Amino acid sequence: MLRTLVPLALVALTTTILLPLASAQVGKNDKILNPNLATKEQLATVGLEKETKAIVEARPFKSIVEFDKLLAKTQSAEARKKLYEKLFMPINLNTATREEIFLIPRMGKKMAHEFEEYRPYKHLKQFRREIAKYVDKKELARLEQYVFVPLELNTAKEEEFKSIPGVGKRMAHEFVEYRPYKSMKQFRREIGKYVDKKEVARLERYIFLKGASSKPATSKPKRK
Repeated sequence: MLRTLVPLALVALTTTILLPLASAQVGKNDKILNPNLATKEQLATVGLEKETKAIVEARPFKSIVEFDKLLAKTQSAEARKKLYEKLFMPINLNTATREEIFLIPRMGKKMAHEFEEYRPYKHLKQFRREIAKYVDKKELARLEQYVFVPLELNTAKEEEFKSIPGVGKRMAHEFVEYRPYKSMKQFRREIGKYVDKKEVARLERYIFLKGASSKPATSKPKRK
């Protein structure tokens, strides 16, 4: 009996540990600040007191490259490299350019190639499986903090939406509430009932609608 119970207990424990990871499309990140969400106080803690006003006014940044260009006005390349150990915007694994990928701290040519080699990524667990062939668990966890796989609006689970930075239980529920989405315009209109257009644009980085244009809105969505 003991021989049977111990393996079952281990399976249950393993399942409990892995489930949260399997349901996330944005890399687990507990330490690296997001420039689109960081408070003025948090920006100051990483040495960006002088840049705080410019950063807040320019939000939301569409990519880490856009953010990097703003910082390049006041910060050296070496300073920015160190900063991105503490502050970074996750990159879309399926669309990130080489320029975006190389902004990830300690990124080399070989690893950048591997990031691109396995496209398209359907899920973050695919990234973990493929990149784990080249690095240990610690390095994989570090790299995961910098990436995401976009979520399909009509099929993603509510728990997956909660992995998007700044999205809680209520907003994740609203994402699901308005299904099925027929266009990105509909997404902007419905979610725009709860947040302003800048926040809608920020959220839009992490999602896509199969068969629909992902071109971001250029003006405030009209409400019915």
